[in-house]
Amino acid sequence: MIAPNLKNMNDLTLKQLTELILKQARVKNFGTKPDEIDVPEKIALIHSEVSEAYEAYRHKNFEGKDGFNEEVADAITRLLHLAGVMGVDIENEILKKLENNQSRDWDWDKMNEKHS
Repeated sequence: MIAPNLKNMNDLTLKQLTELILKQARVKNFGTKPDEIDVPEKIALIHSEVSEAYEAYRHKNFEGKDGFNEEVADAITRLLHLAGVMGVDIENEILKKLENNQSRDWDWDKMNEKHS
């Protein structure tokens, strides 16, 4: 069993989640070192999970198997697996990105997306 006390794991950090994902990867032979995975393939699989989340959203399928929630979780799980294998301190990188975005300006007139 990967995580025996999942009911008591509501406040896990991204680092702790990554450790659980890597533990599962070891058990399932998904690779835990850069030379054990195909990075381009992992990136493509992350993209496929995001696309599946989009399709679930389009069809208003949010809960259950193949629902939006599950597909988003799949994408994040794959991202954390890749980050863990590649030694990315994902918590630190996210915090740095948030800090950089605080002073960043976007030219919304040049972008074709919704914003508030």
